[in-house]
Amino acid sequence: MSRGTPALVGWLAFASLAIVLVGGTLVWLLDPVPADDGQKRSLPSSVWQSVLHALDPGTVAGDSGHWWFVTIGFAITIGGILVVTAFIGVLTTGLDAKLAELRKGRSAVLERGHTVLLGWSDQVFTIIPELVEANSNQRRACVAVLADRDKVEMEDEIRAKIGRTRGTRVVCRTGDPVDPDDIAIVSPETARSVVILPATDADRDAQLVKTLLAVAKAREGQPGRCHIVGSVADPKNLPAARLAGGPDAHLIDATDVAARLIVQTCLQSGLSVVYTDLLDFGGDEIYFHEERTLVGATYGQALHAFRSSSIIGVRLASGKVALNPHSDLRLKPGDQLIAISEDDDTIVAGPPALVAQQAVVARPDPPPARKRALVLGWNLRATGVIQQLDEYLPHGSEVCVVARHANASPDLTRLAVDVRNLVLSFKEEDSADRTVLESLAVHHFDHLILLCGDDVDRQVADSRTLVTLLHLRDMQQRSGRRLSVVSEMADDRNRILAQGTQSDDFIVSEKLLSLMTTQISENPHLSTVFANLFDAAGSEIYLKDAERYVRLGQTVNYQTVVEAARLRGESAIGYRVAAKTSEAPSYGIVLNPDKTAPMTLHAGDRVIVLAEQ
Repeated sequence: MSRGTPALVGWLAFASLAIVLVGGTLVWLLDPVPADDGQKRSLPSSVWQSVLHALDPGTVAGDSGHWWFVTIGFAITIGGILVVTAFIGVLTTGLDAKLAELRKGRSAVLERGHTVLLGWSDQVFTIIPELVEANSNQRRACVAVLADRDKVEMEDEIRAKIGRTRGTRVVCRTGDPVDPDDIAIVSPETARSVVILPATDADRDAQLVKTLLAVAKAREGQPGRCHIVGSVADPKNLPAARLAGGPDAHLIDATDVAARLIVQTCLQSGLSVVYTDLLDFGGDEIYFHEERTLVGATYGQALHAFRSSSIIGVRLASGKVALNPHSDLRLKPGDQLIAISEDDDTIVAGPPALVAQQAVVARPDPPPARKRALVLGWNLRATGVIQQLDEYLPHGSEVCVVARHANASPDLTRLAVDVRNLVLSFKEEDSADRTVLESLAVHHFDHLILLCGDDVDRQVADSRTLVTLLHLRDMQQRSGRRLSVVSEMADDRNRILAQGTQSDDFIVSEKLLSLMTTQISENPHLSTVFANLFDAAGSEIYLKDAERYVRLGQTVNYQTVVEAARLRGESAIGYRVAAKTSEAPSYGIVLNPDKTAPMTLHAGDRVIVLAEQ
């Protein structure tokens, strides 16, 4: 009994065999000459009759002959009934136990090349649809989720919020993400990548480090490499996390990335739409492509070689990434082009389209003008926001901070010593107070940044952010003057409630971090590309006046715009139509257009480029 269902089935089979053999032998011995045909019944025939009596109780009704023959047949039938009944009971109990075990989500995942998600948060509902989109051209793709939650509850929640996952199967297992034995359930040794979701408690970085160590322990001694992706909340914990993760870990500094996204999207109108398009798997993404036919050609020639892809840089054979390098850079064997394309199979080289040289203009950028930025609220990312503003804004620009936070004043005192280009001012007021907002004359600021407080509960902080956003939008409607507001949300579920009505009303939340995590899990080399793209040093994405590139009102193809940008030392990736800036969801942004398609740029239109400044 203690050995479980298999042992019980074996003993019942042994008992059935004993009843059949003993009963058949007795019939053969005690009934040597049956009355029906006068021939002696053979031993196999007697055993077969015993089998029929054991399996079919109705067989005993047809028995005839001596009383002891009928008695033996009846005894065999009773024994068969007992054995079959016990067998059914054992099977039912065993199946119930097995189904209960499967419901617990403790069975091993027998997959190869799958993606493992460790932990549970709202990012699950962003990452899984992106993985489904990324795997749309693959067969038998699988995503395995391991979390310390009930398996059925996880499956029901995924089914309710995500719906159908097309060709990608999503399997859930119950276990502790910091336990190597539990992690082994989702087969990390055969996985393509492992994504560690951030914990919801305050000490999320400690949980990340423990999970990284557990994954390393679970994969100990396993051949092959598995890309491990996670995010660190506090930059001070990044070295420890990298040490725990080892060479296969690609860790994102969530605080630093959020600060860079806030500043870049704040300073560049429409940049939020570009980043969202590049980070999700719908539309165009960033790919690496080695084009052997271009070996020996220059980067400038590569810019024109792809009709449906926009080249933004080169990944050298050494592994170094160069975004928007000099157009004279020669491509060598092993170098990979970094391209923005709809898919990896749409990066196809071909003859370049003709360039309308007469439409190309060479107008330099105007000198940067001083700006005024208003920062409402304070949190751990605020110092990074101020430092990034100091990197991007011209000398003499003003940044005013309005917050009621214990760390705001001492942090700003330290920052005032380090900043080179900014004039900092601070008001210790409630940034959600309508009276305070009206006294600030917010329309006189070029950029508004609304930070989510970290000194209160996440929901309370998001509620204050929502109230402040509503105040600002009401003030905008009353004055008729447009405000450019970039804010952040602690809980991504509140982002939908605060969704803006224009591209400049951008909300930075965990969704963008989830999109970046998914991209890196599919291609770990993108971590270096994103690090360079969000860094103030080097080349970043800018939206510049179209009149600096081509003659306005003249019909040209996009190849002409690419050539005009090349002459300026830039890599063009699209343009923005000013007349459509209020039309969702693209807000006038056209990313990676066909280079042969005709287009006409007008006053107010912009060209999207990678440039150093």
